[in-house]
Amino acid sequence: MQENDKAVLVYTTFPTPEAAETVGGALVDQGLAACVNIVAGMTSIYLWEGKRHRDAETVMLIKTRASLAEQVIAEVLERHSYDNPAAIVVPVEGGSSRFLAWVMTQTEGAGA
Repeated sequence: MQENDKAVLVYTTFPTPEAAETVGGALVDQGLAACVNIVAGMTSIYLWEGKRHRDAETVMLIKTRASLAEQVIAEVLERHSYDNPAAIVVPVEGGSSRFLAWVMTQTEGAGA
């Protein structure tokens, strides 16, 4: 573990809640995420390959540690059906110290 390691969120989207649950479950089972939140019912409007799209998507917020973020993103990309899925790391600047400690404990052995 890095000395200054801290909790981060990884934001990503999926085409269905089921797809998000499959990937999220694997991340939790591997200890790469302490928890994932899956939020269905989002509408995305974007340009892809020169065409405007409007699609229903599912958001997944992955609670992990900074030192695991690249590995989490690699797992998401490997298991994802999209050619170019959203996968961004959002720093956590504060919050409940007990909750943040739990995130760190849950992900302690991963990536070793």
